Amino acid sequence: MIVVMKSNATPQQIQHMAERIESFGLRVHVIEGTERTVLAAIGEKREETKESLARGDGVDKVVPILASYKIASREVKEETSVVRTGSLEVGGQNIAVIAGPCSVESEEQILSSAKAIQAAGATALRGGAFKPRTSPYSFQGMKEEGLKLLALAREETGLSVVTEVMATEQVELVAKYADVLQIGARNMQNYALLEAVGKCGKPVLLKRSPSGTIDEFLLAAEYILDAGNPDVMLCERGIRTFETHTRFTLPLATVGYLHERTHLPVVVDPSHGTGIASLVTPMAAASVAAGADGLIVEVHPDPETAVSDGYQSLDFAQFEDLMVRCRAVAKAVDREIAEAAVESV
Repeated sequence: MIVVMKSNATPQQIQHMAERIESFGLRVHVIEGTERTVLAAIGEKREETKESLARGDGVDKVVPILASYKIASREVKEETSVVRTGSLEVGGQNIAVIAGPCSVESEEQILSSAKAIQAAGATALRGGAFKPRTSPYSFQGMKEEGLKLLALAREETGLSVVTEVMATEQVELVAKYADVLQIGARNMQNYALLEAVGKCGKPVLLKRSPSGTIDEFLLAAEYILDAGNPDVMLCERGIRTFETHTRFTLPLATVGYLHERTHLPVVVDPSHGTGIASLVTPMAAASVAAGADGLIVEVHPDPETAVSDGYQSLDFAQFEDLMVRCRAVAKAVDREIAEAAVESV
């Protein structure tokens, strides 16, 4: 259930009600909205509990949460959450763009990528240091050395760093270097990992599994939220269907549906969603039109020589064109593509 506090409720009243919820053996999550504070009470509840809480000082009303995903539900928080870290802001009026290579390959590659995407207007740098690959013989990433290069790129440009974490034992190391921890599609239902990033203190970009339903996707996000991390971004990166003309099928109806069901911001990955470089820009523009709060795009200095995902990566000129086209679409839907929030240092 959710305890909706009055708009003039004092901090002392909010704290008192949080303690009352805990006294019933329930977990409490304090969610601060723009107009009022809501307390989400998670656990097995009785009718007398609801009645007792409804009589508390500063309480407006107590209502049940109908969705199975309690904290992520828009029933708990009406306005879209905004995730902020360094140069990156996702969920506000501006549409954030995260870009960079699939894998960190060298200092020259990651620095040139960071400077090029920043010049084009991206607000964060993506790059894999730990790479989940289908074949054990494929490039597995530079690991900690790759993380150090991403941190160096942040020093050079001021761009926030987004990178994937694959296992619970990696969380502390990746959090040491990255600004946002990405949970890849293969790990959407790795519940131990979700709980670990929920306790890491860094924002999380959660990618949807190719076979995951929307409810499963939102319940995966619930694991992170329930562990204490409110800064979760959902990423639609395509699902597996009977179609073979693209790597995956990118269902943009997901964007609008998620906005109806959850307050968490929604990011779209047109690179993995199509797997074809020529389709990335039109699908990125379509994602903006559909209401995406952000994009995550693979960009490489020379896609032909990329050690992973070169076939779906844009070169610098193509990424500049993507930004131009997406800005035009954003303007048409009364939004803007975020410019770089920081200058190079």
